[in-house]
Amino acid sequence: MLTNAANLKGLAVQATDGEIGNVVEFYFDYETWAIRYLTVETGGWLGGKRVLISPYSVRQVEWEARRLDVSLTRKQVEDSPNIDAAQPVSRQQEAEYLGYYGYPYYWGGPYLWGQEFAPVPPVLSTGAGAESLAERVRKESGESRLRSSEAITEYDIESADGEIGHVDSFVLDDEFWAIRYIEVATRNWWPGKKVLVSPEWIERVSWRESKVFVGLTREAIKDAPEYSAKTKITRDYEERLHRHYGRPPYWMPGTETKPALAFTGA
Repeated sequence: MLTNAANLKGLAVQATDGEIGNVVEFYFDYETWAIRYLTVETGGWLGGKRVLISPYSVRQVEWEARRLDVSLTRKQVEDSPNIDAAQPVSRQQEAEYLGYYGYPYYWGGPYLWGQEFAPVPPVLSTGAGAESLAERVRKESGESRLRSSEAITEYDIESADGEIGHVDSFVLDDEFWAIRYIEVATRNWWPGKKVLVSPEWIERVSWRESKVFVGLTREAIKDAPEYSAKTKITRDYEERLHRHYGRPPYWMPGTETKPALAFTGA
């Protein structure tokens, strides 16, 4: 199901033995735009500490009930590796976190979630494998490619021929836990209109300039089908959107693992 990221914020996260807290934002992988972790505010339970919850643990999302059920206990979350959700997450921290829960490394395969297209919970126990968790973490020296959703919100959108608006929100796929579209507010140019742009059409993101560079013209974005958070995104709507931009849809064979863009400091 596709839904606006605004619907994710505030969801009550329910463990198998009680509530954990509420979703405040998420971390996504800027190569694939997969949502790797949800940031959860625990409130008074853990002294207001924010914790990370992986989509591997998600059992179901009850959008109408505003609840997200996870296959974790409160004790598991309390004892999980201490990761400061307000700071960048390193690859070693990820390795320790995933190893603690017995989850596979998503960077260890060709698909969106390593060896799988979706975050299917593995049939593993914590500490499985010949190597100890400490040894596996020690060997992880790769660069983490995570960014928070809040960090990129409000970034300016730069089209192929000039500025066109800014990032207002995201459209999420809660089966594959991926960002399918960026919600672009063009109100600086055409008051009130919002449109969708796929991450596949983004060329790069500059942190220094706080800009998202899109390989589309301003005219193409201006004339795209209008979108609002109340818009029901059906497959017909998506097909019309892709036809408008003249781009192949993400659900076609061969598009599942295409890197989306590069983030730069310039």
